[in-house]
Amino acid sequence: MAEISNAQILDALRTVQDPDRGQDIVSLNMVSGVVSKSGNIGFTIEVDAERGAQLEPMRKAAENAVLAIDGVLSVTAVMTASSPAAAPPQQPEQPQGQQQQSKLLADVGAVIAVASGKGGVGKSTTAVNLALALSQKGLRTAILDADIYGPSLPLMLGITEKPDSPDGKILLPIEKYGLKCMSIGFMIAADTPMIWRGPMVMGALEQMMGDVQWGDIDVLIVDMPPGTGDAQLTMAQRVALAGSVIVSTPQDLALLDARKGLNMFKKVEVPVLGIIENMSYFVCPHCGEKSEIFTHGGAKNAAAQMGVDFLGEIPLEMAIREGSDNGRPIVASDPESPHANAYRAIADALWEKVFSGSAQPAAPEIIVE
Repeated sequence: MAEISNAQILDALRTVQDPDRGQDIVSLNMVSGVVSKSGNIGFTIEVDAERGAQLEPMRKAAENAVLAIDGVLSVTAVMTASSPAAAPPQQPEQPQGQQQQSKLLADVGAVIAVASGKGGVGKSTTAVNLALALSQKGLRTAILDADIYGPSLPLMLGITEKPDSPDGKILLPIEKYGLKCMSIGFMIAADTPMIWRGPMVMGALEQMMGDVQWGDIDVLIVDMPPGTGDAQLTMAQRVALAGSVIVSTPQDLALLDARKGLNMFKKVEVPVLGIIENMSYFVCPHCGEKSEIFTHGGAKNAAAQMGVDFLGEIPLEMAIREGSDNGRPIVASDPESPHANAYRAIADALWEKVFSGSAQPAAPEIIVE
């Protein structure tokens, strides 16, 4: 299949007009970040911030115009706010701690980021089960899958439907197991690659926070993508996070990256609620022998060295893995199991720290050069 060229995409977009300015969006230089790969198209449309909501029909028209090109399989257009023509007088730069006080998710009681320095440590499984454990405490709980490139919430919760939008602007979160849920994976096919550059990813993440009708929520768990990149900085700067949780396995390689994630949150003055050691040990289901496959206790030692709380350990357990793969997380499918109890104990500790206000940003380090 021949690759769709940028010229073809722009020609299609020239048929889409800005309703207020009377010209097509290409001539008005509103289109940027065009990406085309194997029939999957992505681009951004820059609009004035105050017109964002009313231009949703224009965004949909742009997607439909490109989708009409022969050979196009999927189209994703993200609206981003452009800089005003005349910038106001420059204000003094705010400290990073003040920048994180944002309007996004302002109505949510507490936003907790579950993060890891690297992939493959079970962060998403941990996030989902912690959200379920908090919900079982009677808290109104939601979960946001912030991983644009590798969303896992649809598989882990067994969600195949798309979210509704009564007015074509605001999305309603999907509810499952008592959780309100949102993920980019609800809106694209499971095998569709996300080939976006950073600005498009940030635009999509902000839309999933700002254009979703979350309602009355006590706590929102955010399943962060691995690493310390744009998504983490967006969350730290645009959301008043109640705190972050670092998930790691016990071995040195994972802990090295976990330390990076922890230090990143410290630098942007987000409270670190603690570290969880996942896949901490394995108990043979036949003989009951305990094996420390990835060693044991590394996360607890790292927490002590870095001056943060150790929240608990979760074993390497087949039932936990199976629950994540078949859309029935263990806290929901077997709430009385010892593994579900382990997640609940960590959730209790987390909520106690958030509710009591004991979660505070770490004191800044003084570096002498």
